[in-house]
Amino acid sequence: MSPAGRVDPYPTYERLRAHGPVVQAGPVFYVVTGYAEADAILRDARFGVMDDALRDQFMPGWRESPAVLSISRSMLRTNPPDHSRMRRLAAGAFTPRRIAAMRGVVEAQADALIDAMLAAGRGGAPVDFMAAFAYPLPVGVICALLGVPAADRPLFRRWATDLTGVLEPEITPDELAVADRGAAELRAYFSELVAARRRVPADDLTTALVQAHDADGERLSGDELLANLIVLLVAGFETTTNLLGNGLVALLGHPAAAAALREHPEFAPGYVDELLRYDSPVQLTSRMSTAPSRHGGVDLPPESWIIVMLGAANRDPGRFPEPARFDPWRPQVHPLSFGAGPHYCLGAALARLEAQVAFPLLLRRLPELALAGRPERRVRLTLRGFATLPVAPGREAAPVTVAGPPPGAAGPTP
Repeated sequence: MSPAGRVDPYPTYERLRAHGPVVQAGPVFYVVTGYAEADAILRDARFGVMDDALRDQFMPGWRESPAVLSISRSMLRTNPPDHSRMRRLAAGAFTPRRIAAMRGVVEAQADALIDAMLAAGRGGAPVDFMAAFAYPLPVGVICALLGVPAADRPLFRRWATDLTGVLEPEITPDELAVADRGAAELRAYFSELVAARRRVPADDLTTALVQAHDADGERLSGDELLANLIVLLVAGFETTTNLLGNGLVALLGHPAAAAALREHPEFAPGYVDELLRYDSPVQLTSRMSTAPSRHGGVDLPPESWIIVMLGAANRDPGRFPEPARFDPWRPQVHPLSFGAGPHYCLGAALARLEAQVAFPLLLRRLPELALAGRPERRVRLTLRGFATLPVAPGREAAPVTVAGPPPGAAGPTP
């Protein structure tokens, strides 16, 4: 939980792992570092997210916090049947067919952002990759789904950064006040957007959720409407922004792997899964047990609080040989970065698509792309990423026809 531990948690994960895949860290507090154990717990119906009764026990007065209230009323922090009810209402925007149809939109946005990076970096000037590409690409995509006007998109980075402090396993009163400020601004924004969509409906996810609420408040309450719009927005870009930043640093640190992806963009699915495993944009999630169970040789009594360390599970040597090595040729990676079970990330396929488009395009169009200074990590554990990532775009590559793989070549498996 220290600043140094949040910036680089991996050594601590290995010290925890030495005590076993499931470690008791307090009277009702357990930490999971094993891949098989993490996957099993996330899929086990005896474990759920913290509900209102448990929040009353662990965090009295939480209803006075706009940040905690916003998260708690969304599908992110509710259990079945409420979780299932809310998830079904939004799932139509994330079907495989709809995601596949968005590839052209993602490619066009990524190309435009690279054009802007080249212009900003002309003459050797450094460009902050996080501000110039990693944030605007996913926020543009999710805002298009939600129907958020393009002019409003720059507002969300600070609001989301403030709000997501509440997802940390520990938060100080000062940090909670900052999170509350972000939540209040987001609630005010979406209250206005909801009113606008009531007046003039549009073909977007916000309109669909507003109409579901207005047709039947039992399907989606007013608080749930705002909470889910906030979470869909924030989750729609925060994790992908971190994936793009973490992934670019990994690729620049492994030039042979980057060169292979530059030549063969069809290998991108395997690369993206390995990048998700190697430096997960989401490092942990939590569950509460509702019935006795046994995982990793440890008995977990009811009302145990389980911290599932996704970043540690993704580097479990029992599942991944040489886990600290970046290897895009690993077979059947299946990282836990998007979770598993009922709470598996609704937008996982969209995040993967954005990364699968972005990395080959960046490497092909910017063959001289390089770090231009020391990247600065955000001091966060749950959502792991960079605050700033200075790069030198270099010169743009001459247009070429991308060759297909040589006969008999096999790329990384998705």
